[in-house]
Amino acid sequence: MGPFSTPVMHMLCKNRDRLLVSYESNKNYFDMHKSFVNEFHQINFVTSWDDIKIEIPWGVVFVDHAPDIRRGIEAKRVANFAQFVVLHDSDPRNDPYYKYPEVYPLYKYRLDYKKFVPNTTLLSNFVDVSKWTI
Repeated sequence: MGPFSTPVMHMLCKNRDRLLVSYESNKNYFDMHKSFVNEFHQINFVTSWDDIKIEIPWGVVFVDHAPDIRRGIEAKRVANFAQFVVLHDSDPRNDPYYKYPEVYPLYKYRLDYKKFVPNTTLLSNFVDVSKWTI
């Protein structure tokens, strides 16, 4: 969760009556966003990323959490469950921290968005996003 992405995703999902599920391990960010909780937005405090049950069907998973090393781990965990996975900060310079190169082979399709820094990567095993124009 963050000061920019969370409010944007909250409003987009609320506008479409779509469920948004957020997980946060930073108490400050968790407390900052508690007011967003409603029937369309669940916010869960995480004490152990290993204990969250994310191996379930998802429409979109947005990966942008801490600690850094967990990003690649969670992206691997949802590879066969999420229709789309969005990796934030996918610039190659971040590879030592997030381990995204270990994630890419687990997905059939990939689209790198490099118009802005930080870069973002869209992955899927279900939809060929490689031909999309964004």
